[in-house]
Amino acid sequence: MARRRFKTVRDLLAVMDADEAIEGLDLTPFSDLIDSDLAEVEARWPDWPVRLRRALLEEVGDIAEDDFRVNFDALSRLGLDDPDAEVRATAISNLWESEDADLIPLFIQLMQNDPEAPVRAEAAKGLGHFVYLGECDELLPARARRVEDALLAVLAGVDDLEVRRRALESVAYSGRPEIIPIIEAAYRAPDEAMRASAIFAMGRNLDERWAAPVLAELRSDRPEFRYEAARAAGELELAGAVGALAELTHDDDLETQMAAIWSLGQIGGEQAQTALRRRWRTAAGDLRELIDDALANAELENLGPAIPGLEDEAGAKDN
Repeated sequence: MARRRFKTVRDLLAVMDADEAIEGLDLTPFSDLIDSDLAEVEARWPDWPVRLRRALLEEVGDIAEDDFRVNFDALSRLGLDDPDAEVRATAISNLWESEDADLIPLFIQLMQNDPEAPVRAEAAKGLGHFVYLGECDELLPARARRVEDALLAVLAGVDDLEVRRRALESVAYSGRPEIIPIIEAAYRAPDEAMRASAIFAMGRNLDERWAAPVLAELRSDRPEFRYEAARAAGELELAGAVGALAELTHDDDLETQMAAIWSLGQIGGEQAQTALRRRWRTAAGDLRELIDDALANAELENLGPAIPGLEDEAGAKDN
């Protein structure tokens, strides 16, 4: 359905003010807001009904996920101190790709002090990107250390399980030696959700010691464990997982199928490509498109540094 387009942010705001709705509106004018336009949005923000603020941030988040050319960070930041918890959580989620270090103290404050657990959990999740940037030497070591210390404090505390799970998953990017025993302890935890997060964390941590537990969990009788292990096998690029992943492309759980397909593309090699081609024959729709993408990635992995410049790109990716 064609959306109603606007030449300026002011024109878009006028319609939103009148209708108190965004259905059928093109929201791209909110991308890369200049200061004067941002000030106009900020002035209206408190007067909009909560349903409109929620819908707006959810919609721009969906748009940004599908279109890398837009950037709604300035708009999303308006929601970080919103009185509505759902708005705050969505605002944090929308900023997941931002590399602005000014967000670090805001996210830490929300993780530690927000009255609502879903917001604290989303903030813990959002801090993972900054741990990753620290491991890539794209964040000052002192800042990365601050993020890691804050996550570790939450993980060692008594906050809700969901908050501690997200803290574990985020800090798992870190190469600090104390992370290994923390993941091991989480993997032995009595709560299944925490154990699932531990398997997820193994994939992010990229230590070779996680190969054995990840391979074992690929054949778990728990769907959530198979899913997390399938994803982790791709992160770890476990060639020994290809056979099990090929079986999981037929798993009863669709998300596990998708994770297995993605991981086969990450691992590459002739065996992985053969498994993907076989699954393609019986797949349809979006799943077939996902297999096409995985095959393209697997073929690229097989070419390796023979492509000029690929070696440098791979190195940057590995960091």
